[in-house]
Amino acid sequence: MRAARGRAQRHLLALFASVLIAVPTSRAACRNLQPLSVGVVPQQAPSELAAVWIPMLAAVSRTAGCTFRFATAPSIPEFERRLRQGRYQLAYMNPLHYTVFSRQPGYRAFAREQGRRLRGLIVTRADGGLDSVAELDGREMAFPSPAAFAATVVPMASLAGLGIRVVPAYVASHDSVYLGVARGLYVAGGGIERTLDAIGPEVRDKLRVVWKSAEYAPHAFAALPGVEADAIRGFVAGMQALSLSAAGRAALQRLRFEGIQAAIDSDWDSIRALDLGGLPQAGGD
Repeated sequence: MRAARGRAQRHLLALFASVLIAVPTSRAACRNLQPLSVGVVPQQAPSELAAVWIPMLAAVSRTAGCTFRFATAPSIPEFERRLRQGRYQLAYMNPLHYTVFSRQPGYRAFAREQGRRLRGLIVTRADGGLDSVAELDGREMAFPSPAAFAATVVPMASLAGLGIRVVPAYVASHDSVYLGVARGLYVAGGGIERTLDAIGPEVRDKLRVVWKSAEYAPHAFAALPGVEADAIRGFVAGMQALSLSAAGRAALQRLRFEGIQAAIDSDWDSIRALDLGGLPQAGGD
């Protein structure tokens, strides 16, 4: 099995390395493929994601010759359900999602965000007077979903390790966490650096980071088994080409992306080593 995994990983690296020199061939081959859905984890409101991802994927499609269609879900738990069903041919998912859904239905990573390591945060109101996470003991805290890796799982595990027990309130997205804390609905909330940087200054300026986690492997771009290699080549080529134009760089900046780089399944072995088990559930739901 290890030998087979090694061959698959070497194949993906070779596939990625060939992208820039194979774009014309990939583009021609892509014309024969059906449109492919790209599922994006809803860390922000679906409308906010759509405003960035739809024009960006249109640009990627023009470069690749394939058609890539934006898809998401109204909440992270629903996104997880659709991943489990294999509803997205390509998907951008968090590290815990990847370790789960690489087993079944068998998504395989081919890329990740360039130069990014994932770090969980705990934020509070800038004027809220919270000086230490120890003050969170017994209090309600906002999180985007039970299985949001860096924004929920890591902070809750770290707090529990310090003997600090919080009451989780799941509010559907990272943006909902930040809004709830900024409006004083929650004393604190979990998030990550990229989504905190992406939210508007009218919200971000009301918040203060009181805790940061260690760094972990970032979100994965992964494909279902059976997705054509030409489609993966085309997607990577199109994403890389964004950095070559002002409009493409602006789209990447709106995502707080520098670009994407090669990835293989074992890049997420450090997440597997945390032995987190399956996906946590809210209230047994």
